[in-house]
Amino acid sequence: SEKPLIYKAVNTWFINVKSIKEDLLKNNMKAYWVPTFAQEKRFHNWLENAEDWCFSRNRFWGNPIPIWVSEDLEEQVCIGSIAELEELSGVKGISDLHKDVVDEITIPSKQGKGVLRRIDEVFDCWFESGSMPYAQCHYPFSTSEEEFDKRYPADFIGEGLDQTRGWFYTLNVIATAIRNQNPYKNLIVNGLVLASDGKKMSKRLKNYPDPMEVINEKGADAIRLYLMNSPLVRAETLCFKKEGVHGVVRDIFLPWYNVYRFLIQNAQRWEAHTGKTFQFDETILHNKANITNIMDRWIIASNQHLIKFVREEMEAYRLYTVVPKLLSFLESLTNWYVRLNRGRLKGDFGHDDQNLALNLLFNVLLDVTILMSPFVPFVTEMIFQNLVRAVPKDSKYNEQSIHFLRIPKFDPSLIDEKIERDVKLMTSIIEEARILREKRKVSFKQPISSLTVITDSEDYQESLKPLLVYIKDEINVKDVLFDKEVDKFVSYQITANHRELGQQLKKAYNNDFRKKIQGLNDADARQFLKDGKLIVNDFELTDKFLSIKLLLNKEAVEEHQELGGEGDVKVMLDLTQDDELKLMGASREVINKIQRLRKKAGLQPDDDIVIFLGFNKEKSPAVKEIFDNHKETI
Repeated sequence: SEKPLIYKAVNTWFINVKSIKEDLLKNNMKAYWVPTFAQEKRFHNWLENAEDWCFSRNRFWGNPIPIWVSEDLEEQVCIGSIAELEELSGVKGISDLHKDVVDEITIPSKQGKGVLRRIDEVFDCWFESGSMPYAQCHYPFSTSEEEFDKRYPADFIGEGLDQTRGWFYTLNVIATAIRNQNPYKNLIVNGLVLASDGKKMSKRLKNYPDPMEVINEKGADAIRLYLMNSPLVRAETLCFKKEGVHGVVRDIFLPWYNVYRFLIQNAQRWEAHTGKTFQFDETILHNKANITNIMDRWIIASNQHLIKFVREEMEAYRLYTVVPKLLSFLESLTNWYVRLNRGRLKGDFGHDDQNLALNLLFNVLLDVTILMSPFVPFVTEMIFQNLVRAVPKDSKYNEQSIHFLRIPKFDPSLIDEKIERDVKLMTSIIEEARILREKRKVSFKQPISSLTVITDSEDYQESLKPLLVYIKDEINVKDVLFDKEVDKFVSYQITANHRELGQQLKKAYNNDFRKKIQGLNDADARQFLKDGKLIVNDFELTDKFLSIKLLLNKEAVEEHQELGGEGDVKVMLDLTQDDELKLMGASREVINKIQRLRKKAGLQPDDDIVIFLGFNKEKSPAVKEIFDNHKETI
């Protein structure tokens, strides 16, 4: 209302928190918090400076404080149960503890002061919140000590960062006061959601979109994932933007759904061609002898590694690592596995290979959908309800709902970190080469002469051999070459952190030491990047003291070449085209036009067509040559 308030001093009741402060600080450190800074800094500091807690409020409606006093307040009785109140007051059959009822009950004074009456104040509602662990099971009246110990402390709680002064505080004060114990074992602290302009959300200002409108437009799952893949899970603030929710739908849900739809379409195509019913075979991924395709082996290893990672991180309550990893895997599944295996999944290499690829995709998609189900329950349930139709009745995956399934277990024998590294290297090379082609504005339909991987690592060359076919296809390049002369193309800029070195070495950081750092060369830089350290004057230099910047030598390449890369990935493109490459590019243009016409005509992928070609031999002599040389491709 923005109207001024009148502050008035009133009599209040306090809990003597200062007398238990040391125990509070000790009990705080018994729990596991995520993130830890909220526990070790923010909450610890709050407890360290805690004052006595004013727990009374001057309202009518509220939980009555069970303190009866004489008129002069000299005689005070704190009631601990209904039985004790009945005994001291002489009133039997008390069942209603609301303020208007218990205020009528009096207790005869034992000091000759007439009768004791209940004080006017009621409990601060935060006292009730802090009493929740005991009140929910009516401890100690309806729950034995043995039964209570089974459920206390709580395994896990979660709330906002502001509750360091609210619920977290009152839980700890009451738990320490009555049991000298921490009230929970694990705690996740989330940050606060602010308006898009960084201000506090206000009903009066209406500086936020209507939540129900966003849910109806984008879905509840999109909001959930937007919030969980944000600084909130690290106890930081988030400026809520509707565009961010839309980004989840566009960048995550739609590609994920497209993979699911692509799987269903090609399973139906396999059924149409073979006359059989597609059924998921979860044993296929364990038949290593039949899985020879490196991308199959990669997606299996990545999937098993993901399951292992999610299990470990969820056990540690680190949501801020789990969700990004899941989304990264979905991106790899859509942008790499499916993209590089479209032909196999469509049956271009035979029905047996298609069945193998479809089963592996089914398995991986099912596993990641299960892993995502705690975060996006509705989307995952929709996908699962269709996938489960292809799951055998005796399978562990066969359940009425995805939320009845356990999180999958990983198989250590299927994890292959080398293949994961190799494919990561391949994707980095492809991405860097794409950037270079776009930089020179060379259409991807036009093939180029070569891509050179610049590395002196023999291991890299061997690792990339089975993956060269994918690099060639994705970059549309005739040859992939290797060049070991790294020094010809790159140099290194070494920068010392003088402040850190000065603080660490003090007087030893003299002119002699500085000159030796200034004299470090490219060989030293490569050694530092390899080992993560260098020794100068018996002192170990780490990335705390040195930083290395990669500099590309543009003078080492010619006009028709383009050089780029960072870290371990450095590539050079030769953009020249001979007549053969130009014809190959033209054939791709023809294929693209035919595909557009098929789409315009509403044809299905399996529909056969006849192509009629009309052209002027004199004006377009190359057209006939395109079809003569690339007829099979088209």
